[in-house]
Amino acid sequence: MLSERRAHHRVSESKHPEDAGCNDADTRRSLRTAVLTLPAVRNGSSYKFWVYILSSHTGTLYVGITGYLARRIHQHKIDSIEGFTEKYKVHRLVYYEAFDQVKSAIYREKQLKGWRRQKKKALVETTNPRWQDLAEQWGREMRFRGQSLGRTP
Repeated sequence: MLSERRAHHRVSESKHPEDAGCNDADTRRSLRTAVLTLPAVRNGSSYKFWVYILSSHTGTLYVGITGYLARRIHQHKIDSIEGFTEKYKVHRLVYYEAFDQVKSAIYREKQLKGWRRQKKKALVETTNPRWQDLAEQWGREMRFRGQSLGRTP
């Protein structure tokens, strides 16, 4: 996978003391290679990255990426983010994916942004054929059939 190949970060010229006295180029190169293997952590729990698609009532699509999906969608809904989504009233969350690695999420966002509109629509319709706002009920209290509308202690 492309994101796994990009997980290796090479430093062009290292000034590390370990490199001093190393005559073998492969040994120096391996000493300068950092491998990112640990998942990101926030507040003691593993961190997720989200790629999402928003839609307007007129069908305008927006692809974005975030580390805090619920907060970001709320920002879009109340137009607190200036720019495209505010101008075109793109407020409905119609699709999202979760990733453990930021590089994978960035790669996917760029991939989706490069797709034609029809392909994005087909992707949304695989999981959300009615184009419902997936975040419409987020943050609201859930009630079940037969449950009293009064407050419970």
